[in-house]
Amino acid sequence: MKILLSKPGLDGHDVGVKVLAHALKDAGFEVVYTGLRKSPEEIIKMAIDNKVDVIGLSILSGTHAIITQRIKDVMIANKLHIPWVVGGNIPTQDVETLLKLGPNAVFPTGTKVDEVVSYFKNLSATNNKQ
Repeated sequence: MKILLSKPGLDGHDVGVKVLAHALKDAGFEVVYTGLRKSPEEIIKMAIDNKVDVIGLSILSGTHAIITQRIKDVMIANKLHIPWVVGGNIPTQDVETLLKLGPNAVFPTGTKVDEVVSYFKNLSATNNKQ
C-alpha cells in the first residue's frame, strides 16, 4: 500500500508526521510525503501523480474542519475515490463532525503512532481481500 502523508495549510510543524512516516515505512508501507504548507489542490495532484492508495492529512493549525471540507471537494472535483484520513491536533469533540465530511478515519489528539500503523495494516489487509 502506498500512503501519501501531507501537511495542508499554513502549519509549519511536521515532526509528528515524519515520525509517523518512519513508523509506516518500518511496517512495510511505501510512503510519499508532500512537505509543509500544501494546498488541497497540490495534495490531490500529488496523490494522483503518485498513484497512492490512501491519503493521510496531519493538521495542527486548528483549521481541520475547513481543510477537511476542502480536501473532500477537491477529491470529488478530480474524481479521486480512495480512502483518506485526518489526524493531528484534533479535539475529540470534533471527530464526529470531521467523519461526516468524508474521511475514513480521524485520529484525535493523543492517538499513538502504533494505533495509526495498525489502522493502515487493517486497511491494507481489507483492500488485499477485495
